[in-house]
Amino acid sequence: MAEEDVEKGNGNGNGPNDGKDEILSYRPLAANSAISAKPHIPSVSASAVLGESESMPDDHPICKGHDFDTSNSIDSITESMLHTGFQATNIGKAVEEIRRMRKWRLSDVLWKEGDDEALKDPAVRKNIRAKIFFAYTSNQISSGQREVIKYLAKHGMVDVIVTTAGGIEEDIIKCFEHTYMGDFKLSGKELRKKGINRIGNLLVPNKNYCQFEDWVAPLISRMHDEQDRRWLEQAKELTSHVKNGSVDDIELKPFAYTPSEFIARLGKEINNESSVLYWAYKNSIPVFCPALTDGSVGDMIHFHSYKRSGFVLDIARDIRRINDLSVQSYATGQIIIGGGLAKHHTCNANLMRNGADFSVFINTGQEFDGSDTGASPDEAISWGKIRITAKPVKVCADATIAFPLIVSQTFAKDVEEWKKSTEDSVCWLEDAV
Repeated sequence: MAEEDVEKGNGNGNGPNDGKDEILSYRPLAANSAISAKPHIPSVSASAVLGESESMPDDHPICKGHDFDTSNSIDSITESMLHTGFQATNIGKAVEEIRRMRKWRLSDVLWKEGDDEALKDPAVRKNIRAKIFFAYTSNQISSGQREVIKYLAKHGMVDVIVTTAGGIEEDIIKCFEHTYMGDFKLSGKELRKKGINRIGNLLVPNKNYCQFEDWVAPLISRMHDEQDRRWLEQAKELTSHVKNGSVDDIELKPFAYTPSEFIARLGKEINNESSVLYWAYKNSIPVFCPALTDGSVGDMIHFHSYKRSGFVLDIARDIRRINDLSVQSYATGQIIIGGGLAKHHTCNANLMRNGADFSVFINTGQEFDGSDTGASPDEAISWGKIRITAKPVKVCADATIAFPLIVSQTFAKDVEEWKKSTEDSVCWLEDAV
């Protein structure tokens, strides 16, 4: 084959380069090139290896890691991550995205003709902030990440929490007994003989769950009593209307606790400051768990049903509640650790308002299998779960490493100043009434 054919493809339209997918266009080397003076080197090879490149803009970020001769503080180390590359850079981008969602005010958006007149006053707009949805899987509570999450709930730094069943019960269980360090390679067979459960490299003795069940069983019975009392009141009211012949005037309101109300009750009853649910209850942060029965709580409701049937959890009111919280927002941010139910339930709620304005995903899921866990933020944009104008970030990393670093540079910064700046702020105008 002639050299010119090698350089340009084979010329018949079937060559590997045939003009459609060239990565680097062939450019003849200058006559005065040092390579041109060596005729034994094929010019196509010289061009491919030493081809011209476009100059990078002067202001384009450069890759540069942390200089420990300058500082070894967590602030300077985390700040340098933005330009370190790989997932360190994504951690830096996550920090920036969370700072944006916390800083956002409706005053950042110009009022225009046709907008709500009640939102025209600049002072009103300045007082309306983004609503932050925070979701996590149960392993985060099983691990020491619980204390980081508790910090956010304690200081009222998030507005809505979504988690899985384990994220509820593990929080309460830790109020009674410790979780211990173990090893990923411990024998499951031997642990089972000893009544010890393994979560990764963490160990949870079975007695921990027994204590939780001893505590929650009487609470379920009391809540069942309260439910039946409400139903009885409704029945008496209906009977009274029937006697008076005014059945058409009565508006029945069947009562059942929602999962979020059940969870708030757990937070109230545990009354323990080490608990995430306690602080969520104290700060009126709703905690949603649509699969609340998928764990020890479900086991106890199951066992309770053998003694007494009829206890109901109303998931319909909860889906209305979380979707309303999303829709009744001028901007939303979502921070989601892990995947599965916690991720999708949060994203789906934000779909109801045509997507979240700010998003940070932290998980190790990959999208090759089509799972929602591994789905990229860009896939979420295609569904309308994230707005097309957003700049979402996904950090592919173990959240127990990444999230404490992110919190150190966002929520844990200038805490008192942030509290003061948000003291009278709202996420929806009617919330101010």
